[in-house]
Amino acid sequence: MLLQILVNALALGASYALLALGFVLILNATSAVNFTHGDMVMAAGYVAIALFSIVPVPGALLLPLVMVAMAVLGFVFSWFAYFPLKNRPPVSVFISTIALGIVFQNSANAIYGAEPRKGPPLLSEGLFEVAGITIGKQALGIVVVAIVLILAQHLLLNRTGIGRKLRATAQDRQMAEAIGIRVNRMIALTFALGAALAGAAGLMLSNTFFVTPTDGTNYIIKAYIAVTIGGWGSLTGAVCGALIIALFEVLFPSLPLLIPPLEAIAPWLFTQTASTILLYLGLLAIMFFRPQGLFGERVQRRV
Repeated sequence: MLLQILVNALALGASYALLALGFVLILNATSAVNFTHGDMVMAAGYVAIALFSIVPVPGALLLPLVMVAMAVLGFVFSWFAYFPLKNRPPVSVFISTIALGIVFQNSANAIYGAEPRKGPPLLSEGLFEVAGITIGKQALGIVVVAIVLILAQHLLLNRTGIGRKLRATAQDRQMAEAIGIRVNRMIALTFALGAALAGAAGLMLSNTFFVTPTDGTNYIIKAYIAVTIGGWGSLTGAVCGALIIALFEVLFPSLPLLIPPLEAIAPWLFTQTASTILLYLGLLAIMFFRPQGLFGERVQRRV
């Protein structure tokens, strides 16, 4: 049972990690928060549902198509929400992303309605049973695919010429432009990459948690919490922050199943509501004692 719970927590954390990574990539490139990023996850869930209705194959086969579709959407989004306002105060970009997020939500509501819809499973739904240990195929598939995508993103940023240009643009835009890097192209590519990662998260989450037009608000809050815990601008911190959120949401409420006496001692403590309260109290403690986050720089440049 412990292994199954841990795999479920890792699966949720891995999905949140993809969401948070895309959020941080855009944050680093633009020094502005993309409040539509959660709605990208929601939109990806509906894209997966639409593709599955045409080609009823496992989500793992649809994943590349969903990521490409979301990358295109992210690229187009950057030219509407960011570039026309990039030389104006950051609040202008905040408002533009919020406005487009509302457009996304209402468009999804008009097309699909408000009812929750289930996305395609990443793998065939069912269980693996090895040596008496049962593990969900879906959860295990999510963990494996997320690890592959996170490693691919790491290799792209650290082992390729494009990745070096992306990092240079994020670190010092003026210097990158001075040495001949096409900064606007790199920023647009970052929006595409961030949206593609959000697309992968959207497909994975849509099967277990379904998808509704208003889900974006919940996901952007998760991304914000993850990067605040991990540290603004830190990719490693974003992944760790996402895993911490998943531990609070999955592992903590399950502790009485692993340690039965806990149910008798404090049944009210090991609930989803209580775990959410503890997560936010932990977030406040981190902000008070280590405002730069677990992996953040001590001197912050972004707000």
